[in-house]
Amino acid sequence: MSVSDALLRVLADATPLPAETVALDDAHGRVLAQGIAALRTQPPAAVSAMDGYAVRGEDVAKAPATLRLIGEVAAGHPFDGVVKPGEAARIFTGGVMPAGADTVVIQEVTTREGDAVVIQKPTAKGRNVRGKGIDFTQGAVLLTKGRRLSDRDLMLAAAMNHAALPVFRRPKVAVVGTGDELIMPGDDPGPGQIVYSNGFAITALARGEGAEAMDFGIARDRLDDIVAGLRRARAWGADILVTTGGASVGEHDLVQRALKAEGLDLSFWRVALRPGRPMMHGKLENLQVLGVPGNPVSSYVCAFLFLVPLIRRLSGRADIGHVPQAARLGSDLRPNDERADYIRATLELRPDGPVATPVPNQDSSLMAPLARAGCLVIREAFAPAAPAGSPCVILKLAL
Repeated sequence: MSVSDALLRVLADATPLPAETVALDDAHGRVLAQGIAALRTQPPAAVSAMDGYAVRGEDVAKAPATLRLIGEVAAGHPFDGVVKPGEAARIFTGGVMPAGADTVVIQEVTTREGDAVVIQKPTAKGRNVRGKGIDFTQGAVLLTKGRRLSDRDLMLAAAMNHAALPVFRRPKVAVVGTGDELIMPGDDPGPGQIVYSNGFAITALARGEGAEAMDFGIARDRLDDIVAGLRRARAWGADILVTTGGASVGEHDLVQRALKAEGLDLSFWRVALRPGRPMMHGKLENLQVLGVPGNPVSSYVCAFLFLVPLIRRLSGRADIGHVPQAARLGSDLRPNDERADYIRATLELRPDGPVATPVPNQDSSLMAPLARAGCLVIREAFAPAAPAGSPCVILKLAL
């Protein structure tokens, strides 16, 4: 199965999770479940854009002009009086324009003389005034359904007078590592043992996409251990279960057997992909299951290609896919075989465009080159040889 066909199957039954209302402080990065209308007009009245003097435009069309001061307007403290011909009110940025005034003369072109102010330079009518509703008006829908909320969106929502927002629920991603050979970081490896690392990358990747993620640790190569891990994930309320290792068909690869015994509806278990061919997907009622290979690079690439779009779809996002970008190769590549290849490469941003240089050793167990990589170079199945300098397509990796 091709990568694109496999991704279609992963996303086929995935729909946004139910909505919930969260406080504004918790809404960053979440996706709106409905459009949001302004509850107020901003600004609610004409206000000064500068520190200076609120005047009638016709009184300052020529300079110098001397005006009588009748009061002061600070932000939050409107002036009840009316500015009449020959009068001015001291005003500060954000102060509501008093009745009768239509212009603000900035203080830098004025001189104060007791109860009078001398306007030294003419100022056109309407200058330095922010009109009522110049930003937005009550009832205007400014944040639309499906929008992923940025920091700037939160600023706008707050100004619209919303203390909470309706958003799609965060997907809950459970990770279970499998293998008798695995130990936790910090333990002393015995003969044949290796330190468990895949789960740390996958949970961090999921959290970076806005999901809740929990690593349920290591399940030994026994059916009851794997089933117990699955049941713990379901009890936690997981929407997605990611298993690492044991997804192939060897005598010790028990993940499929364990999950099928619990009712898994298997979608596929092999993809024409390097690294990551023995990848599995299925559903167990409402639980999406991704079984990624045990080799670290394979597990990460599969999670990057399939878990990330699935999280985005369940989160309600419209931009679920990775965006391919154009680059040039920094070294030669040989012809490809029947599997699409996702090659780890460093990425250099040069004046004439990005250059992706594949790391020399593409073995799927090597984590140090993966950590150095800035992108994946996509090589389609049966792609011909490509010399250095050739155009290529990349997927950027987050730093």
